[in-house]
Amino acid sequence: MNSVAEEINVDSDEEKAPAYFSCKNVNAYYGDSYIVQDVSFDVAEGEILALLGRNGAGKTSTLRAIARASEPEMRGGEVWLAGQALHEMASHEAALAGVQLVQEDRCIIQGLSVEENLELATIAGDSGWEFERIYQLFPRLKERRKQEGTTLSGGEQQMLAIARALARDIKLLLLDEPYEGLAPVVRHDIEKALLEVRAAGITTIIVEQNAVAALKLSDKAVILDTGVVAYQGTANDVLENEQLRHEYLAI
Repeated sequence: MNSVAEEINVDSDEEKAPAYFSCKNVNAYYGDSYIVQDVSFDVAEGEILALLGRNGAGKTSTLRAIARASEPEMRGGEVWLAGQALHEMASHEAALAGVQLVQEDRCIIQGLSVEENLELATIAGDSGWEFERIYQLFPRLKERRKQEGTTLSGGEQQMLAIARALARDIKLLLLDEPYEGLAPVVRHDIEKALLEVRAAGITTIIVEQNAVAALKLSDKAVILDTGVVAYQGTANDVLENEQLRHEYLAI
C-alpha cells in the first residue's frame, strides 16, 4: 500500500528553470553511517522552507551538508545557490558565497558584547545589513548592545545569532531549531523578524521540532524520514493534511 506521501506527490516531466537554491541527490555520512540519502529539493529566492521530520530523520545533517560543515561528510550530490556550486566549496567559502548557518547552540562568543559579536561577523568577507537596520529588526539587541552576549536570555541569544548572520553578505539563512526553549512571546518576535528577512529577499530553510509553527511561517515543506525525502509540497498542504502530519510528524 502506498503511503500518504506517495499518494500526494506528483512528479512533472516538464522542463524546469534552474532554482535559486537546489539540493540534488545529496548523500552524507558520519563515518560509515549513511545519514542523508539522495535528498533533493528546490527553494526559490526569498522563500521560506520548513525541513521537518522526527528526531533522527537527518534534518540537521542536511543543513550541515548544505553549509559544507566538516561533518557529516558529503559523498555525492550537488548543492547550488544562485548559480554557485556549493558542493565544490569548503565551509568558509560557502559562507563567503552567502550561506549562514545558525546552529541550535547559537555559538555566541563568550567575553564579547552584543555589538562586538556583530562586528566580529563582518571581519571576514563582505558586510551585510547595517547595524542600525539589525537593531530595528531586534530592538532588544540595541538596548543590550554593550552587554556580554552570553549573559542574554535564550531568546535574546537567538536574536543575536540571527543578527550575526544578517551582518554578513547573506543569500541563504539556515536555522536549526530557532524556537528551542523560547517563550511564545519571544517566538512571535523571531517569527516577525523572519518575515522581514523574507521580504528582503533572503531565502531561508528552517529545521524545527515545532512543526506547526514552522509551517505557518513557511511557503514550502520537505519532510524527511530516516534520511530520505518522504514528502515535499506547500506548507499549507501539510497543515491541512492530518494523515500526513500523523504519519511523519506525529502531530
